[in-house]
Amino acid sequence: MNIRALLFALCAVAFLSPARAENWPGWRGPTGQGISTHANPPLKWSPKENVRWQAPLPEVGNASPIVWGERVFVVQSTEKGHHRGIICFDRATGKKRWEKFLPYDADEPTHATNPHCSATPVTDGEHVYASLGSLGLVCWDIDGKQIWQRDLGKQFHIWGNASSPILHAGHVILWCGPGERQFLVALDQKTGERIWQHDEPGGKYGTDSKDWIGSWSTPIIAKIGQREELILTVPKKVKGFDPNTGKELWSCDGLSDLVYTSPVVSADGVVLAMSGYGGPALAVRAGGSGDVTKTHRLWRQDKQNPQRIGSAVVLGEKAYLLNEPGLATCFELKSGKDEWSRERLTGSTWSSMVHAAGRLYVTNQAGDTLVIKPGDKPEELAKNSLGEKVLASIAISNGDLFIRGYKHLWCIRESQK
Repeated sequence: MNIRALLFALCAVAFLSPARAENWPGWRGPTGQGISTHANPPLKWSPKENVRWQAPLPEVGNASPIVWGERVFVVQSTEKGHHRGIICFDRATGKKRWEKFLPYDADEPTHATNPHCSATPVTDGEHVYASLGSLGLVCWDIDGKQIWQRDLGKQFHIWGNASSPILHAGHVILWCGPGERQFLVALDQKTGERIWQHDEPGGKYGTDSKDWIGSWSTPIIAKIGQREELILTVPKKVKGFDPNTGKELWSCDGLSDLVYTSPVVSADGVVLAMSGYGGPALAVRAGGSGDVTKTHRLWRQDKQNPQRIGSAVVLGEKAYLLNEPGLATCFELKSGKDEWSRERLTGSTWSSMVHAAGRLYVTNQAGDTLVIKPGDKPEELAKNSLGEKVLASIAISNGDLFIRGYKHLWCIRESQK
């Protein structure tokens, strides 16, 4: 190869590297906050337009897809939760590469809208980790060989569980709850051995609404000053932990007994946390010590709140959210002001917002993905229907969108004309 050809090849590799490097390795992407930095996905699609492929799924499910390189992973349960595992699809074609399922003979309660195994898996490119409820946390290599399985005890709540594992510094970390027994645990990624565990007070799970308590949240890791913090929302509180030891660093009061959304954090360390079932939302500045309710809490909104299930996206000083009844919200993070005044955009929505190419994407339960331009008012750029129920959130990688419906896994991509 002559020097000119070599330089051309090196430039081509440098140009392509950022796009190739953007995997979607776990719940809400590389940072856990629903943001894609390189992708430029389609604006419009339908079941017959800009569909790269659709792959049939054996049963319904809420776990979101993840993407690494040429593999797409989806957690799945069948036979009313007695068969639990993971399916690996080929990114280019949608064909099944492999599937691995494990039996679970006992009964585990859940809600009809929350099928078993609703937790999104996570991968480091060599292994993939999945929380299968009371079956435990399981690790496979990316070719489907089981490496280890860790029994973490029964997870028991009338509405089931859904918190997803995350990876940090050689540990796989999982919030195990809700229920009478709930805890945050870190396992060694290679062996599954327990590194640390932090116990939280449990809650009841009866049929009386007075007993309803629990968190289905997934923690995130954020760099706050000179230290890293694991931030988790639990019943009544937001908490910050040392992700290496599990030591509780700080806590802030102000949430209700029910939490569905995952926390999000701004670049300058402001945490937005939201209760479900009409409960309060609040913002707290991370990086404190002990009870920071009086010193670090910036605001708390506790009246006339809609149901919140999907998580928000933070862009600069603002956070964007589509509430469960389809009401669009834009929080000013430091004041709590809702700049969009909860404008109704669509119907019932469980999916969490994601951001790419200056646009917000979110899918309602009917399978309609809204594409919204953030700004002073919500501007709907497109509404794209797939015609099947969707409760999972979108995964983004390069120019592709991956949407997990109740019947199919869809890969959406701009057609090359």
